[in-house]
Amino acid sequence: MKKQILTLFLIFLLFPSIAVASGHGHHKAVKKGILLVAFGSSIPEAQVSFENIDKRVKKEFANIPVQWAFTSSIIRNKLAKQGKQLDSVAVALAKMMDQGFTHVAVQSLHTIRGEEFNDLLHTAYAFNNMAGGIEKIMIGSPLLSSHQDMEAVTHAIIENIPAKRKKNEAVVLMGHGTPHPSNAFYAALMFHLQRKDANIFVGTVEGSPTIDDIATMLKEKKIKKVHLIPFMSVAGDHARNDMAGEEDDSWKSILEKQGINCEVVLKGTAEYDNMIDIWVGHLKDVMAHF
Repeated sequence: MKKQILTLFLIFLLFPSIAVASGHGHHKAVKKGILLVAFGSSIPEAQVSFENIDKRVKKEFANIPVQWAFTSSIIRNKLAKQGKQLDSVAVALAKMMDQGFTHVAVQSLHTIRGEEFNDLLHTAYAFNNMAGGIEKIMIGSPLLSSHQDMEAVTHAIIENIPAKRKKNEAVVLMGHGTPHPSNAFYAALMFHLQRKDANIFVGTVEGSPTIDDIATMLKEKKIKKVHLIPFMSVAGDHARNDMAGEEDDSWKSILEKQGINCEVVLKGTAEYDNMIDIWVGHLKDVMAHF
């Protein structure tokens, strides 16, 4: 009986201390902020994608501070050697917490809900639970997260196809790909695209469909020319080397060896306003809860 009384007494003491610690006994004035999160790129020509998004977000949310974080440590280290400092998600949120932000919208600029997006969720929610820290953190969805997104992205891709492309010429989109189950979004996107235009294909660098899968499909259709376009936010290393490079294992080289003429478009999805519309729409959904 004495042990039970002691236990209840300790619980009684403990709970009030937790309640006070969570808010430090002070009411904070609301301070909203936006954190834009991308994988990142160290290629100068690819920075236009980030600049486009930055300008658009600052225009849509003129009175709210906008900060950036890159999830790739390799990219951050490369940029640091160039004299450019980009934070990780954890460092960026720690700074925002120290700066007194109470409500932070973290907008993912990834393409699908893959491994990197999951890591972003875990990091952000860890900060959301810190005593006396940011009161509310919400995550904006990546580009492809719902059926509505699929329809919007399909429409945007078709709208962005070079006007000079002829119907008997194929459009081949290069996605990054992932071992995560969300890789299925790429095949699903190709299905939606081919309902509108049977000669649009979606492949991936590190998932499926592979370039070999796409090459087989092109051969079956006797297609002689393709337009290679990155389906990534930036036309970075993958687009310039894995897709359009002169090495034997680039998509361009593989297809040209099979007698298929390739025309390359080096523009990331974030260089198109109609794609940025989708990310900004997700951010607006989050900001509506603040």
